[in-house]
Amino acid sequence: MKIFPGVVSFVFGSMVGSFLNVCIYRLPRGESIISPWSHCPHCKKGIAWYNNIPFLSYLILKGKCRNCGAKITFRYFIVEFLTALLFLLLFGKFGLSFNLPIYLIFTCGLIIATFTDFEHWIIPDVVTCPGMILGLILSIVYPNLQRILPHWSKMCTSPWEGLLASLFGAISGGAFLYLIGIVGKKAFKKEAMGGGDVKLLAMVGAFLGWQMVALTIFLSSLFGSVVGIVIKLRKGQSYIPYGPYLALGAIISLLWGERLINWYFKGL
Repeated sequence: MKIFPGVVSFVFGSMVGSFLNVCIYRLPRGESIISPWSHCPHCKKGIAWYNNIPFLSYLILKGKCRNCGAKITFRYFIVEFLTALLFLLLFGKFGLSFNLPIYLIFTCGLIIATFTDFEHWIIPDVVTCPGMILGLILSIVYPNLQRILPHWSKMCTSPWEGLLASLFGAISGGAFLYLIGIVGKKAFKKEAMGGGDVKLLAMVGAFLGWQMVALTIFLSSLFGSVVGIVIKLRKGQSYIPYGPYLALGAIISLLWGERLINWYFKGL
């Protein structure tokens, strides 16, 4: 009985991942994500539904368009599989609760931000700005998403507590990266932090609160530093997109943040 809903969440996630691929491709180009129907970016011909089945179509067609034979980026497969896996993990953690659809939407925003930043070095405002507002609204409607300031163990129970915690999370996250960007620009005489990263962390704070923002900053800095050092040594490149590591830190915080924070304080 537990396996069937898990399979459903995985399959549903793969279908959502297919739509997220459309968003990742079209949003940076200013194109509609609704119309036209999915089409090959090379020959522009529409893709039939049986050639657009998550995972399977990519494998059967060997990563090529059936019409023109042009190569299709492996990113399509990765996004579909990653979305399916995260939907399964979120279902395993939150079950069929009110939290689940909220965090599914939040995770979709993080996936779009990650891959648009990887490919175009931008994070669309159409993802982060509505995301911030949605996080604030949902924290009013469902205050249990947030923790009472400054406590960690107590959940918010009133709309005002939820709004305050969400607002503080958004402001603390955005302000921290904004200040880092100002200091970095003065120190290195070049752009150190993009505005998209600032808005992305503010969105994370609106959904998860300031405690998870702090954990997200720590984890993203850790992973980003390791990857940055490797890329610097191998390619001599000194700048990497930071959004994907913020998203990774936020996902880890969402899934295992409470366990990590409790483990840390028990060790003190």
